[in-house]
Amino acid sequence: MAAITLKDINKRYGDGFHAVKDVSLDIADGEFVILVGPSGCGKSTLLRMIVGLEDITSGELRIGDQRVNEKAPRDRNLSMVFQNYALYPHLTVYENIAFPLRLAKTPDKEIDERVRRASDLLELNEHLERKPANLSGGQRQRVAMGRAIVREAQAFLFDEPLSNLDAKLRGQMRTEISRLQKRLGITTVYVTHDQVEAMTLGDRVVVLRRGVIQQVATPRELYENPVNLFVAGFIGSPPMNFISATVTGDSLHTPFGEWKLPSSRTVDLSGHEVVLLGARPEAFEDASVVSDTVREHGVVFDATIDVIEWLGNEQYAYVPYEAPEDIRAQLAELERELDSEALRTQLVVALDASSRIPEGTPASIWLDLRRVHVFDPESGENLTVSALAQRGEAEPNQPAATGDGRRPAPGPGTTDQPATASGSATESGEAPATS
Repeated sequence: MAAITLKDINKRYGDGFHAVKDVSLDIADGEFVILVGPSGCGKSTLLRMIVGLEDITSGELRIGDQRVNEKAPRDRNLSMVFQNYALYPHLTVYENIAFPLRLAKTPDKEIDERVRRASDLLELNEHLERKPANLSGGQRQRVAMGRAIVREAQAFLFDEPLSNLDAKLRGQMRTEISRLQKRLGITTVYVTHDQVEAMTLGDRVVVLRRGVIQQVATPRELYENPVNLFVAGFIGSPPMNFISATVTGDSLHTPFGEWKLPSSRTVDLSGHEVVLLGARPEAFEDASVVSDTVREHGVVFDATIDVIEWLGNEQYAYVPYEAPEDIRAQLAELERELDSEALRTQLVVALDASSRIPEGTPASIWLDLRRVHVFDPESGENLTVSALAQRGEAEPNQPAATGDGRRPAPGPGTTDQPATASGSATESGEAPATS
């Protein structure tokens, strides 16, 4: 096992295309780090540079205390699990797991011990004599993981390993990977476009956009304190709601009325005529089920709900509204970058399952103003997070503790522009990238 350090990593292709831009990241020994972002953000390119399948244009990559930029993939002692499993169809499960050990001319007795140990760990004992064609998708994925385990590498690298599985199996395998990583305590870098995987698996999550790190933080910090519009719109399902507001003194005029933020959420709005307010769906509620003691921390407004999705333990209500043309254009652009259609000028409101608001009728909705974020619509910066950090009331991007109680070194990304909230990028000025 070993730490992985990336310093000012860049990737340029022969045609001048700048895929990864000045990425700096410290991954602690034993840490589970997720690389996440929409298609074309550079996450897979970055992973392939770590393992040695892509050359590094500039910057330094260290595994443990060794610089490995010029080392071949086989000399980096890393194990990679691919999206398509990369199993040999003519070999049994046993021989697929043993394959890297046979290449390394490991003694037969040691091969058998390692394969049996890995199969015990992954519950594959009864399948050792079967071939991949006779296995389910989840079993094939476990075989691929077993092959990575027996190598006893310094780190595991996963490239969207669950994307070929159905939803139920993805959930099961997600849990298995998490348990396995905790049990082995091995440094792990995991690429995914699935934010559920990102939020449930990693100690820290690295959000990438066009080859630039936007934010490095724990899953909770990403969700509760996104540093810009991009992160806020990408993390969370449904994503954060964005509401345009005109600034008048310390009041905010929205399509749903005039709101005034509590002192704990105040920001310097001088120089801003229009801002975007961000609120997660769960910050809203049916006003009729909110107690008086809680109600005073928010605002009640009237809205007409056109669609309700009932999910059993909760329900989502959709409230369309009109926004200025420039705001609609900006949200449309953000939708395209996020491969999303969710950032329309509508509210997605999470309602208690006991709410009985019918579709197509006016309703009173309550919003907890303590959970509202203020964004600069031009730069995309989260003004609330910046203000909290300046006042010392928040610790953006605080990394999660590792298994032995240590905290891994922070890993902010360096960018080609001013950064906010511990090295996280603002919205504008990045070059496109491939994933």
